[in-house]
Amino acid sequence: QVLDKVLADLQKQAEADPNVSKCLLASIVAGKLLATFEQYLPDMRIARVMPNTPSLVGCGASVFVLNSKCTNEDAAHVEAVMTAVGIAEQVSDEYLLDAVTGLSGSGPAYVYLMIEAMSDGGVRMGLPRATATRLAAQTVLGAGTMVMETGKHPGALKDAVTSPGGTTIAGVHALEIGAFRGTVINAIEAATKRSQELAML
Repeated sequence: QVLDKVLADLQKQAEADPNVSKCLLASIVAGKLLATFEQYLPDMRIARVMPNTPSLVGCGASVFVLNSKCTNEDAAHVEAVMTAVGIAEQVSDEYLLDAVTGLSGSGPAYVYLMIEAMSDGGVRMGLPRATATRLAAQTVLGAGTMVMETGKHPGALKDAVTSPGGTTIAGVHALEIGAFRGTVINAIEAATKRSQELAML
């Protein structure tokens, strides 16, 4: 309802001043389709962007899609803005933003849960809480950086630190018994479906 009011006000401005429609509108409103904006602003170039909260510290992951009126220059402008706070990817199909929401949009919460669980494990094994949390957070940060900077498949990097009969494979085995991989996939699927539901409201 708030968005409808904002768009109605913007529509009035566009009708009063033709220059308004010449602007590029970039939206970060979750679950609102390009068609929603086009109902009010049919002549405007519109970008729909899905950022995530690590953008606040310059480590965001943003994905955007453009409506049919946008140009290559518009794409470059949106990418430039979003790469100022992390990485940016463009998709050609808007429906993929639901999957993006489930993966990178909601993903920080999954990773925070992982860090918290790793910290709890360290505390259970005798580490002080602050130390355990710092080690867990730095391990996640370091592993992510390894994936990004080496370009190697995460499975290959996992294998590189998994010695036969060693401690790492014992821990990986415990995670596999607990359906860690399938649970993460299910979480992304559930969040994606919820994003699709919200778009229909």
